Amino acid sequence: MELKYGFISADDHVQEHPEVWTSRMSKQKWGDRIPHMETLHDGSQRWIIDRAPIDLHGGGLAASTFVSQAQRAVRWEEVPPPAYNPSERLKLMDADGVDYSILYPIVAGLAGERFGKLADTDLELACVQAYNDWLIEEWASVSPRLVPQCIVPIWPMERTVAEIRRTVALGHKGVVYPASPMELKDVPHINEPAYDRLWSVCEELGVPLCFHSGASPKIQMRAGEGFSPAAALAFDGIVRSVSSIAVLANFLFSRVLYRFPKLKVVFAESSLGWAAYEMEYADYQSAADGLQSEGYPLNPSELFRRQCYFTCWYDQKSLRVRHHPGSANILWSTNFPLETSTWPATRQHLDSAFAEVPDQERRQIQWQNAAKLYGL
Repeated sequence: MELKYGFISADDHVQEHPEVWTSRMSKQKWGDRIPHMETLHDGSQRWIIDRAPIDLHGGGLAASTFVSQAQRAVRWEEVPPPAYNPSERLKLMDADGVDYSILYPIVAGLAGERFGKLADTDLELACVQAYNDWLIEEWASVSPRLVPQCIVPIWPMERTVAEIRRTVALGHKGVVYPASPMELKDVPHINEPAYDRLWSVCEELGVPLCFHSGASPKIQMRAGEGFSPAAALAFDGIVRSVSSIAVLANFLFSRVLYRFPKLKVVFAESSLGWAAYEMEYADYQSAADGLQSEGYPLNPSELFRRQCYFTCWYDQKSLRVRHHPGSANILWSTNFPLETSTWPATRQHLDSAFAEVPDQERRQIQWQNAAKLYGL
């Protein structure tokens, strides 16, 4: 691994271009069920998956690259090249002082949940595999600085495990999975033993399991009907990271981390401001309920420090509570190209945020933790 800037962005997104699936999936077999972009009568465009439009307005998501972050790319040609072109992304990374970028999807869903919703599991698998192959062939092959993570079919579990093994062998460095798969289709609750093979294969292969905020609609706060589009966008950006509270609490008390002590879990786009409250209250409630006498030998905060990671990007004041989750358990990002990205002023933002943080901890958070976690 070569470092020029001393920063690994642990949560960025790739904008899938219109041929990702149409060029890789059988037109004869799948027809117009293949994810594709269609043009409406007014000239605007939208993405279609399995003959239904998805909840992604316009041609793509690259709000941070526009003058007004409330602006949307109504047509594909309005999407800036750094969102979907790896060579252009590398130029942008150099301009913003980013050494490596850990990649999450957009059209597939922030955690692949748009494919997880598909009732046809064969179509789900075909869509997932096309995305994973594209990310290796068109992104990771361009530069090792572009770090791929696979999405997977959420069920049946034998397909999930098989795709993880296949993609990790290809070069994927992490596994992105919806934190509440039971919201997407009729599958067991994520705490059930049916998922043990998922935890086990990630533990065996040494790849982190990544839950991205905003991928579980039922635990996500939603803007009211009276909100303007711009206000609704701002509301979603503010509350998306806080939805990780429920996901984290579930994993701290579900025994999954006890049963799989080498499993590493990333809560992507989680931020840090609520960490002190969550850790303190989880420890307090654990003691009050006498969980240590019920087979919970570690405090929730100790369990987190052993196996979990927060991903931050805008945090400044909340860095003061970094010792509650632990500096070894915090990752940093630019969140490009989402609306709250720190691009193009990431270096200035880092200097301001870490002004009072000792150099050793700054190195940990800005690159060492991510390098170790992703085997860079």
